[in-house]
Amino acid sequence: MILMLLATAAAAPAPAAPARLRADVEALVGFGTRHTSSTTADKRRGIGAARDWTAQQFGAIARACGGCVTVDRISRRVSGPRAPSGVVVEDVLGIQPGRDPNRVVIVGAHIDSRVTDVMDTTSDAPGANDDASGVALVLEAARQLSKRKFDATIVYAVFSGEEQGLWGASLLADTAKARGWDVTAMLNNDIVGNTVGQGGKREDRYVRVFSEGIRSSEDLAQQQARRAIGGEDDGPSRALAKAIGDIAAADRGGIGVMLDRRPDRFGRGGDHEPFLKLGYPAVRFSVANENWDAQHQDLRTEGGTVYGDTVDRMDFAYLAKVTALNIATLARLAAAPPAPASASLKGDLSRDTIVRWAASPGAVRYRVRWRRNDTADWTQTRDVTGTETNLAQVPVDDHFVGVSAVAADGSESLVTFAGRETAR
Repeated sequence: MILMLLATAAAAPAPAAPARLRADVEALVGFGTRHTSSTTADKRRGIGAARDWTAQQFGAIARACGGCVTVDRISRRVSGPRAPSGVVVEDVLGIQPGRDPNRVVIVGAHIDSRVTDVMDTTSDAPGANDDASGVALVLEAARQLSKRKFDATIVYAVFSGEEQGLWGASLLADTAKARGWDVTAMLNNDIVGNTVGQGGKREDRYVRVFSEGIRSSEDLAQQQARRAIGGEDDGPSRALAKAIGDIAAADRGGIGVMLDRRPDRFGRGGDHEPFLKLGYPAVRFSVANENWDAQHQDLRTEGGTVYGDTVDRMDFAYLAKVTALNIATLARLAAAPPAPASASLKGDLSRDTIVRWAASPGAVRYRVRWRRNDTADWTQTRDVTGTETNLAQVPVDDHFVGVSAVAADGSESLVTFAGRETAR
C-alpha cells in the first residue's frame, strides 16, 4: 500500500531541477557504452570516460562549496563468469564529512550499462534509466546537500560492476567496514526515472522502496530470537523504509511510497544487498512500473516494438520527485542523532509495559512509539527526555514498541525495535 502517515520530523524534500537531471543523464548516455569491461583508454567513450566525468562533477561540487566534498576513487580487480579475464572495478565517491566522521549515510547508484548480451562490451548501451537516472540523482543530492552542514558524514557513491555481480557495491561495503564507518543508512537508486511501464501502463504517483524483514546478516539463533519477539517487520532496513514513507507523506505535493516488503524485486537483486549482508540498514528505490523492453536490450525495432534504454522513455519530472525524496531522507538522517543502540521491554503478566533504551549521543529527547501487534505502522507516540518510561495499560503481549532519538531541530533517527529485557 502507499503510505500516508503523519510527519514526525524533517523538512519537506528540496526541489530538484528536471532540466539538470536530464542534462546529467544525456551526458552519461553520450559515452556510448558504460559496460564495466568497456574501454578505459578512450576519453569520449566507455566506462573510463564516464567515471572520469563523474569525478569531475564531484570536483565541481567541491569547488562550489569551498572544499566541503572530497573526491575518492576506490578500486580492486575482480573476476567472475561475466568477466572471466578479470576487470578493475572502480567506485567514484563524493564524501561530505560531518561533525562525526565515522557515522555515515550513503546514497548510491551504478554507472555501468549493458545490452542483451552481458558479455558485449562494445555495442551502444545507453543505460538512460538503468542506471544513469540513479547517478543523476546522486549528483543532484550532492549539489543540494553540500550547501548544508550535518552531524553525520554523507557519502555519494557511484558504483561500477553492478551488472556483473554487484561488485562495486561489495567494494564500498567492504571499504565501509574496513574504515570503521557506522553506516546509519544506505539508499540504493536503481531504475528511478520512468513512469510508463510494460504494455503502456503509466504510474507516477509513487516509487517502490524495497526492504528486508528478517536480516540477511543474522545467524539462525538471532533470527529465532527476532521471531520470538515478533520483530520480522521491524528490522533496521524495514525501519528505514518506514521512515522514508513518513517523509513522503509529509510532502503532499511530492510522491508517495509503496513499502515493498521484500529485499528486491522477485528473484532479482541490487547494490543495497552487499550492505545488508554486513548488517547495514539499506533499501532500494525503483519505479512503480518497469519496462522490460527498455532494460538490458540491444537497440532495435522488432515486430513494431522498439527496444532499448533511451532518454526519450524517461520522465524527468518524476525523477525530480524521487530525487527530492532521497534528499529529504538523507537530510533527516544526517541531522539526527544515531538510533538507540538497543531497546528492551519488561511487562510479563502485567497490563503495563516498561520500556528502557540506550542513550544516544546528541539526542535531546526520545520518541517512544507503539502499536497493536495486528498492525504494521506505529499509531501512538510519547516523547521522553530520559531513557525509560512506563506505558500504562499497554500490555506487552499485544503491542510492539520502538524508540528513536530526536535532535534539537526535530530530526529523528530510525526506530530501534524493543526486544525482551534480560536480567539486570
